[in-house]
Amino acid sequence: MQDLRELQERIALIKDEITGGIESLANSKAVYDFKKNFLDPKAGKISELMKSMKDIPAESKAEFGKSVNELKNWALGRFEEIDEQLKAKEAKLRYESEKIDVTMPAKHIMTGYLHPVTQVKNQLIDIFASMGFSVYEGTETETDYYNFTALNTPNDHPARDMQDTFYLSPGFLLRTQTSAGQIHVMEHQQPPIKILSPGKVFRADDDATHSPMFTQMEGLVVDKGITLCDLKGMLEVLCKRMFGENATTRLRPSYFPFTEPSVEVDVSCFECGGKGCRLCKGTGWIEILGAGIVNRKVLENCNIDPDVYSGLAFGIGVERLTMLKYGINNIKMLYESDLRVLEQIND
Repeated sequence: MQDLRELQERIALIKDEITGGIESLANSKAVYDFKKNFLDPKAGKISELMKSMKDIPAESKAEFGKSVNELKNWALGRFEEIDEQLKAKEAKLRYESEKIDVTMPAKHIMTGYLHPVTQVKNQLIDIFASMGFSVYEGTETETDYYNFTALNTPNDHPARDMQDTFYLSPGFLLRTQTSAGQIHVMEHQQPPIKILSPGKVFRADDDATHSPMFTQMEGLVVDKGITLCDLKGMLEVLCKRMFGENATTRLRPSYFPFTEPSVEVDVSCFECGGKGCRLCKGTGWIEILGAGIVNRKVLENCNIDPDVYSGLAFGIGVERLTMLKYGINNIKMLYESDLRVLEQIND
């Protein structure tokens, strides 16, 4: 059985230990950790004193219990007091560190801007809008009919193959061209028609100059008396606005199922002025898009009389135009979010 006097001495020592230790505490976390040494229900020193109650003579239990409770209440009060003082001090320091001096010069913040492909797309829309075009954005999921059949694409055409087109089901696919939007417009609108159809398209192709997903911009004009001369004049305006007043165009015969005649459109090399360089591979010309006069069958599919109306159509690969305009030799550089590339391009 423990002596009451010995236990009273332990109480006094604990009180002195708390008083001395509190003076060295620097923050509220230290208060919490130090407090556990004394008031933890299982291992705290004051809790251990309470466990000693069984060793105290019966006539002294009340006095000892009272002393321990007084110590516990005193300790709780001291810890609460120092914790409040240190929290107030920490808050003051935090406020001081977060305080903003509005008289200080502003820090330099980088300004964001549009992606190069978006910049070129917007430039194209502005150019054609100034020529009276309206914008139609179709859906990225299309039916086989709108993507191929209505555009006069034969059933055995390679573009219909599984290795070239992303099919979702036998009748649905991810559109391979925004030309599908032209069919939707011609089905619901009678000529005159003058629309631009930009958007993402999808093809199973992947190399330095091709991507499985890219941006295309199709244009369509349907009216009475539309000819190849109208197409060339319109594309001359486009090239001069995009590549400079000295840019000229030429048309080369080609083949597309939905146009007849069909042409590939070249622009004079804006790097060498047509003299021949590495960019134009010594030819003085750079291919930029495909175009042509809308095939009679396409007009008939949309219930437009080809004997009364004719039309022109063109398709521009926006990434290709972006790469040419800014001298980018790998299409993947446009999608890797490398700021060293992107921050150099801001018109």
